[in-house]
Amino acid sequence: MKIMRIFLYAGVFVKWIIIASITGVLGGFIGVAFNKSISYVTGLHQQYPALLFLMPVLGLLIVLMYDKAKLSGDGGTNLILHSIRHLKGVPIIIAPMIFISTVLTHLVGGSAGREGAALQLGGSIGAQVGRIFRLSQKDMNVAVMCGMGALFSALFGTPLTAAFFAMEVIAVGVLYYSAFVPCVVSSLVAYAISYLFKGFTLPYNPPKVPHLSLISMLQTGGLAILCAFISILFCLIMKYTKEGLTKLFKNPYIRMLCGGVIFIALALIFGDEYTGLGAKTIVTAVNEGHAKYYDFILKMIFTAVTMAIGFKGGEIVPTLFIGSTFGCAIGAHLGLDPTFGAAIGIVAVFCGVVNCPIASILLSIELFGGEGTAFYVVAVCISYMLSGYYSIYSSQRFAYSKLRAEYVNMKAN
Repeated sequence: MKIMRIFLYAGVFVKWIIIASITGVLGGFIGVAFNKSISYVTGLHQQYPALLFLMPVLGLLIVLMYDKAKLSGDGGTNLILHSIRHLKGVPIIIAPMIFISTVLTHLVGGSAGREGAALQLGGSIGAQVGRIFRLSQKDMNVAVMCGMGALFSALFGTPLTAAFFAMEVIAVGVLYYSAFVPCVVSSLVAYAISYLFKGFTLPYNPPKVPHLSLISMLQTGGLAILCAFISILFCLIMKYTKEGLTKLFKNPYIRMLCGGVIFIALALIFGDEYTGLGAKTIVTAVNEGHAKYYDFILKMIFTAVTMAIGFKGGEIVPTLFIGSTFGCAIGAHLGLDPTFGAAIGIVAVFCGVVNCPIASILLSIELFGGEGTAFYVVAVCISYMLSGYYSIYSSQRFAYSKLRAEYVNMKAN
């Protein structure tokens, strides 16, 4: 009997190694293509800034595409999370839709990231691989998580973060250990392919980590507390901007047209630093320790308008922008080196908006090295607890309380 169990475990192990590897290969190549597409159109926008004025026109095209595909509601990352939690299939149409719409968003300078596309592209790829292997619905959900991790890894070059993010983000307080091997394998395979074809860059230098002492821990803790409130503020701005513009412009086409004009006005007033990914500003904050004290709030506004009117992409890269600039500017006033403050800001705000503490700790190590791990862990712990039940993903659910060992099963605020 025991021998039969060993063969059973071995069979399941081999099955997931094969499925995860295939998913990782597909995710790696699609991730490279997607990342290079985003880089190309970003370069076009920087070369021809007048593309900004096409925002309402291309925005209307995105609305039309989603309307015809019957994804005119929230057909984004929230749909993926909802599908996994409720054992429902992931529509195949999501993959080409999010690829095209995210590229168009960055072509006109929309303030958005890439992880939304990564999770949706990856989820769709994983679902298709699962259908080919005729997986059960529960195994299909693991395949979807494999795809999510693979694309995240290929785009950001952080395979361990990607694997645990895919497992943690579905339901806060529950870690899907059955997806551990599949997600790690798919993420590593996708990372290897993306690395081979230069699908990502990690441009951050190790920050100047302070000596481990009570004072430096208190300084880090103080910054983490502030970052927790910044993450709440970002979630609230995202939520109420969308609700407000939806209420003001009930027709999605009118909302996109008017919202596009609003975004153009903001860009003309405050400059193009807050359009697009904002990667240069993040690198400047982390590597050089320079950021303006109002950078983070303007990025929040630009991102909220972009996503609320119907453009696509994601909120993670804007979150890194917000965290790095806030941490850089405020950390110096707390006695921390600005570069280290930027690193703490990235990790703490990231954790505060996605509620994935393990993935956040791994992100700090994969981006900045392991020297300051103790500080990053403290920042993540503080931000995770103090950020409450807020999330940038409205369909994210909290299975267990952040305050006590209690099952709550509540939706994000």
